[in-house]
Amino acid sequence: MGPARGGDAVSRILYRTRIKFCGMTRPGDVRLASELGVDAVGFVFAEGSPRRITAGEARQLRTALAPMVSSVALFRNNTAAEVRDVVRQVRPSLLQFHGEEEDAFCRTFRVPFLKAVPMGGGENWDARALQQRWPHADGFLFDSHGAGGSGGTGHAFDWKRIPTGLHRPFVLAGGITADNVYDAILATQPWAVDVASGIEMSPGIKDGDRMRRFVAEVRRADCSFG
Repeated sequence: MGPARGGDAVSRILYRTRIKFCGMTRPGDVRLASELGVDAVGFVFAEGSPRRITAGEARQLRTALAPMVSSVALFRNNTAAEVRDVVRQVRPSLLQFHGEEEDAFCRTFRVPFLKAVPMGGGENWDARALQQRWPHADGFLFDSHGAGGSGGTGHAFDWKRIPTGLHRPFVLAGGITADNVYDAILATQPWAVDVASGIEMSPGIKDGDRMRRFVAEVRRADCSFG
């Protein structure tokens, strides 16, 4: 285990890749995610997303979470008032910003946050530049959308383009399914993997069998590091 698995060797002693199921819209899917041992579920508040829900709907879904399963609120260029309303109603453990939000905006809400980094448009990111631009980010999420686009497209990017030398945890997203998550973890050794379309029948509607297979493949990959 080295810095590539999240930047802190001590915190990765057990070689356990964290799992986040994103774009949850049904309480049954949230309950199953909890039963499968998923670490976090994500609620989408980004305008234009087919998985978008309201703060009130997310508050109801949150009641289906098992203890010690985190809730994550995903935004893309939302207003500060919208983010505050979600924070107040949903009480997420973590915020995830997918737009052009700068560090000062992201840390305004006094909730730990991840900054999503678009990898689908041929961008070349430098680890030092990322950490300087968002110095208060608790980690970075590398997704397959292009700059200005949204995630959840179901398309993967070239994992070799993830910048080296990050000193914070990173999350791998974009086009990950049960068919490729084993290879993705072995190739990139992320702190966590984030999946939406890869476990769905349609946007926001999760498939129980795909959810189970995904978790099983992540655990199989983790065993390879033992």
